[in-house]
Amino acid sequence: MTNLQATIDALGILDDQIKEMEARYKTMKAALADLAPGKYEGDRFSLNVSESTRETLDMEAVRNHLSPQFITAHTRATPVRTLRVKLLPGKAVAA
Repeated sequence: MTNLQATIDALGILDDQIKEMEARYKTMKAALADLAPGKYEGDRFSLNVSESTRETLDMEAVRNHLSPQFITAHTRATPVRTLRVKLLPGKAVAA
């Protein structure tokens, strides 16, 4: 196995672990979602629950009111590099 192959496999294992941890995190947050606003404490961490109003701009409505020329003139193009890791068919995640 080359260093590149080992790095790709290590990245895939880490990606799988992160997905598992994110799922656990989401479940735990959902279990606490009904707490009233306030500060709560565990043995090592504290949790602050607050409520606020978030305002968002309806970009679809904005685009419907602007000309295509205006949108083009004010659109930025940014180079993006994407790395996606995917388990090979028939392979196990465990190292």
